[in-house]
Amino acid sequence: MPQNEEARTAAALKLASEIMELSRNTILVNMRFMDAAISRLSPVPYEGESLSTNGASVYFSPVYVLSRYRKASTVACRDLLHVMMHCVFRHMFVAPNINRACWDLACDIAVEDVITSLDLKCFETPAVYAQKSIIGELRGKLRNLTADRIYRSLMDKEISEAEAEKLREAFISDEHTLWYRDLPEETEGEKKVAGEDESGSDESMESDSENSDGQGEKQPEDREVSGDEVLVTEDDDYSDRGSSLLSEQSLSSLEDDWKKVSERMEEELENFAKMRSGSADGLLQSLRQLNRERYDYDEFLKKFAVRHEIMRVNDDEFDYIFYTYGLKLYKKMPLVEPLEYREQKRIRDFVIAIDTSGSVSGELVQTFVQKTYNILTSTESFASRINVHIVQCDAEIQEHVKITSKEEFEDYMDHMTIKGMGGTDFRPVFDLVDSLVAAHEFTALKGLIYFTDGDGIYPAKKPDYDTAFVFLEDEFMDIRVPPWAMKVILEREDLTEEARVL
Repeated sequence: MPQNEEARTAAALKLASEIMELSRNTILVNMRFMDAAISRLSPVPYEGESLSTNGASVYFSPVYVLSRYRKASTVACRDLLHVMMHCVFRHMFVAPNINRACWDLACDIAVEDVITSLDLKCFETPAVYAQKSIIGELRGKLRNLTADRIYRSLMDKEISEAEAEKLREAFISDEHTLWYRDLPEETEGEKKVAGEDESGSDESMESDSENSDGQGEKQPEDREVSGDEVLVTEDDDYSDRGSSLLSEQSLSSLEDDWKKVSERMEEELENFAKMRSGSADGLLQSLRQLNRERYDYDEFLKKFAVRHEIMRVNDDEFDYIFYTYGLKLYKKMPLVEPLEYREQKRIRDFVIAIDTSGSVSGELVQTFVQKTYNILTSTESFASRINVHIVQCDAEIQEHVKITSKEEFEDYMDHMTIKGMGGTDFRPVFDLVDSLVAAHEFTALKGLIYFTDGDGIYPAKKPDYDTAFVFLEDEFMDIRVPPWAMKVILEREDLTEEARVL
């Protein structure tokens, strides 16, 4: 490399590193809750054309950083925040069979929408105006713009990879090659400038050996970066970004680390949102949805089961030693008979309440009831003799049906009609159930499940039975339910598979 070119490269590297450091500091000053994310990602220069991350490092092209900074100082700062937000939302931890073009676009839209919602001058760029129409169209269909929902919308629309890439031009700040396991072989431009053998075997082994003894430079993914550390110097070599794919074990550990970062951010944002008059509400809402725990809906329903004694051979308590000994000693005369009963937890007394206000569609209600029925009847959780009450209510009780058998449940499902479509008041259902309890209508009422969008009047005090408010995620409004109630959030397309429970 000619001497002048080396000097230019070194100067570009130094200047780009200063821009990266300036961007990091700008993010930290304006968003203190991002400190864990900033310290988690170590910036590493490489000879490429963009920014990228594997969740452990931010790989930056000096030429790209300088070109973005030339457009506006806020562009480079927004680019870095964009990459960090991908990590916070754990976008790189995806299934191998995902449609990459649509997933890349969905993730970029979700991140850019969150950054714009922060309403901070240091992140304002001209690209926001090009994004408005696309985001506006999606908001007309989706209540919350998470990457998962945007991806499903794009897939439902059957958008082509070419169309996805074209739309991504308005949102692109980085490239996502390192997110996927089958990374193509690195190009010559992505290899280290000095000291690397073509095969990468002997020198890599020597380098790893030095690192393990603490004598060599750490690999990018193992670097620890403090807020005051200088990113690179003129003498630093470019990183081999192509070799930065992490092992499955490292990926799992890395995902856990970013989960902790997200949860910490959510806690700190609760206070930040109060101070900044709602400027971080969009980010806080997205983190709340991201950090909800996931449970199987079948397991959740078992919380409402109670112990019943049923007539059935109890193989667990039957002693075959005494049984066979009697047959041998007395010639076909067993000493003991198997027990004819056993205790088992089953759902018998149960209330399903349905919000039939105008904000909840009839199709969704029927799907929810069908889902609950399928789970109850497909397992031993459902007693043969049942006492299930199904209540439809908007601002007042519209229908109350008592179900005492599977046959009645199936008949109800076949002829179910939605009644109401007024306002939403949850109190009439609880008043009805309280009166049924007082009239000894239930033997052992364990709980009530209320399907709703959450926008209504809640009872002032806790009932004597467990209560869960169930929401469909696409229709869910993040209204705080009373602390005595459980909150369950179901996915629209996964109504027969998974649920999220708080």
